[in-house]
Amino acid sequence: MLESPHVPFAACTPMKLTHRLFLAFATLTLTAAAYAAPLRIGVTPGALADSVEVAAAEARKQGLDVKVVELTDWTTPNVALASGDLDLNYFQHQAFLDNAVKERGYAFKSVGIGVLGNIGLYSSKIKRLADLKDGARVAVANDPVNQGRGLLLLQKAGLIKLRDGVGARGTLNDVVANPKKLKFVEIEGPQLVRALDDVDLAQGYPAHFVNAGKADIAGAGLLYSGIDDEYFAIRFVARRDNAGDPRIARFIKLYQESPAVQQQIHTSYANDDKLYTLPWLKR
Repeated sequence: MLESPHVPFAACTPMKLTHRLFLAFATLTLTAAAYAAPLRIGVTPGALADSVEVAAAEARKQGLDVKVVELTDWTTPNVALASGDLDLNYFQHQAFLDNAVKERGYAFKSVGIGVLGNIGLYSSKIKRLADLKDGARVAVANDPVNQGRGLLLLQKAGLIKLRDGVGARGTLNDVVANPKKLKFVEIEGPQLVRALDDVDLAQGYPAHFVNAGKADIAGAGLLYSGIDDEYFAIRFVARRDNAGDPRIARFIKLYQESPAVQQQIHTSYANDDKLYTLPWLKR
């Protein structure tokens, strides 16, 4: 009887061969069972949820079961991901993720890039930034990262000056010049859209205005951030221990390549190209 040059004959006895086959079968069964469960993706309502729902529907048609979980704040999606209740989330840009990892010690990894939305400066009381009065009330996001982005836009508008070098990590404590003596009101990011009538100027997210039925306001910002700022593109984020799950890569590829997803994103941004960009198409 011929023997394999790599496997001793003794290793192929019936008992050991049966044991090996059992272990292989058990491994395949457990793997199949794990992949039989739906891929759970956490999103925030509005433009992001709508585009992911479109991708999820296409994924199901292709045999990839996806469950979309909507969460209404910017804390729970990361908490749920860390606890294993989600496999993936899609709501935060890289700056927000970096801050969350620093503050909470999350073992997370960005596994794909998504839509990049502008922020804008909005007002229901003035038509030009030059008309903003001294002592005006200005609403900015209350979380560290999105506040910094809003303050950078206010600096771009010439309304304030930030401490050198703080960049997008700036806070109100880093405002070193405020010639109009603006009074800042800190508001949770998703609620900024509701603050527009209560302040003179507000940092805002175009998609939030669209979701609130105010598409006309979304495109009427007095000033917008740059659409090529990829650092603020929304990321697909997974735990490091499951970042290699092939279902995740498959879903992200589908999301980025689907014409239906791109159309939904365009619709969510009031069919206005200046309000967003798709970074993966620019590479």
